[in-house]
Amino acid sequence: MSLSYGRQYLAIPGPSVIPDSVLQAMHRASPNIYEGELHDLTASLIPDLKYVAMTDHNVAIYIGNGHAAWEAALANVVAPGDTVLVLATGRFGIGWGEMAAGVGAQVEIMDFGAQAAIDLARVEEVLAADTAGRIKAVMVVHVDTSTSIKNDIAGLRAVMDHAGHSALLMADFIASLGCDRFEMDAWGVDVMVSACQKGLMTPAGISFVFFNDKAEAAQSATVSRYWDWRPRIKPEVYYQYFAGTAPTHHLYGLRAALDLIKAEGREAVFARHAKIAQAVWAAIDVWGVDGPMALNVADPAQRSHAVTSVAMGSSAAKDLRRWTEEKCGLTLGIGLGRDPEEDYFRIGHMGHLSGHMIMGALGTIDAGLKALNIPHGRGALDAASEVIATA
Repeated sequence: MSLSYGRQYLAIPGPSVIPDSVLQAMHRASPNIYEGELHDLTASLIPDLKYVAMTDHNVAIYIGNGHAAWEAALANVVAPGDTVLVLATGRFGIGWGEMAAGVGAQVEIMDFGAQAAIDLARVEEVLAADTAGRIKAVMVVHVDTSTSIKNDIAGLRAVMDHAGHSALLMADFIASLGCDRFEMDAWGVDVMVSACQKGLMTPAGISFVFFNDKAEAAQSATVSRYWDWRPRIKPEVYYQYFAGTAPTHHLYGLRAALDLIKAEGREAVFARHAKIAQAVWAAIDVWGVDGPMALNVADPAQRSHAVTSVAMGSSAAKDLRRWTEEKCGLTLGIGLGRDPEEDYFRIGHMGHLSGHMIMGALGTIDAGLKALNIPHGRGALDAASEVIATA
């Protein structure tokens, strides 16, 4: 017997749950792309994207997923032969480094493993030793969804400054923008990439590169016409926002999503994500008392508020994922980039998410543990509800 009929719940770390208002905004005939409403709507997105990122600098919009934003950022500031330092705490940090190598950069990787954030002292040592200034950019992922590790970006800027290094700080906020606190200007980030399908609650398909004056001045002469961010931030004609036809329906959806964020307020958005994440952690801590389940990241300060990676051992994680989806309509994230993948699962808790939704997800996981006879501690839902009760 299956209890999965009704609305499915996609609790993976992106694409996230799409609000009805976003879906409704996108459900329309194609608009006039040459003048009128669409032009005004597009112009209205720019200040509100900057509001979410807490920046007074530039944002370029690209038609593509987060990987497109990776390449756009690299294409604008990294020329073949330039050296970049990649600080990796999971599969996506490694992946961005691989893309940098693909555009001809000399890539140096500091891999900090899959269970802890970057070691700032070690990074400072490497930068201080680079007296010739070989390293043009330091690349880091704020929240790597494969591990759910959250890195200290403001702390990284501090050690870069202390080392007296002039490298660009390039940060991936694809998983965390609109979920975890981010202050682009205050934290000293020169280039930030993000995308629409996670905290921004819009179907995958558009991405963003935010950049400051330092990054603009460092622009590579080799950037192609398509990736060049200059026409996108100062278009003389509308099509230059996108180097071609606009992603019309995504823009309507993004407008509705940004309206939701502004109505709730940035601080409230951050607080909601923090509280929901704490409820998830509380449940997992209890389940793990008498079973194989454990949080991937031990230090709460290094855990994402958007996604939680969970270790289980053997193939229990895969069995649990299948049960929750087939029996109750709850889709959990795979152990992406982990070895073996079957030993891990991930809970996405980002974007359009409420207390009752996360309690439903946790209740389904609890039922799955019982149905599959997977050893686990009792009282996880009580622990999570205690957290929710203090909201």
